Amino acid sequence: MALKDQIERYTPFNEQEEKDREQMLKFVDTFDDVLTRDNTFGHFSSSAFVVNNNRDKMVVVYHNIYDGWIYPGGHADGEEDLLSVAVREVEEETGLKAKVLDNSMFSIQSVPVMGHVKRGKYVSAHTHFDVVYLLEADDSIPLEFREDESKGVKWIPFEECDDETMCDFIRPVHRKLVRKLTK
Repeated sequence: MALKDQIERYTPFNEQEEKDREQMLKFVDTFDDVLTRDNTFGHFSSSAFVVNNNRDKMVVVYHNIYDGWIYPGGHADGEEDLLSVAVREVEEETGLKAKVLDNSMFSIQSVPVMGHVKRGKYVSAHTHFDVVYLLEADDSIPLEFREDESKGVKWIPFEECDDETMCDFIRPVHRKLVRKLTK
């Protein structure tokens, strides 16, 4: 199913998702290159809310650019199958082979990216149109991380999903993900 169709069929969980869904659809209707970093206004990213078997912990990665903890994810880089992107990013960023709990989008949001330097080149501020999928992994398996992208990876209890070490903009998203899962 095409990305636009998936977004149109997605049922927003709250007002933030309703507004961001509208923004995503307008973005898709306005630009042709929504899946690549060539679009300097924004592009789609895919992430994963990885929970443990008991559904009381989540995986977070310390992101170098954001300088804080956030769920794993990455750029679509031209790939329309965002679920595959999320699964691949989890494995690359955590070492986990996570199980997909649902093939459908679990959450959506527009995420701000501040201007920054990456690999010696300046990247202008832009928006990530982020699609999140629900995955599960064994929290007893040792975690791994890539030093070029992060400073660490860990499991945290849901109660810590919005503490001060999380990226500022992601705290409400983490709370939403936990609330949606535990409803």
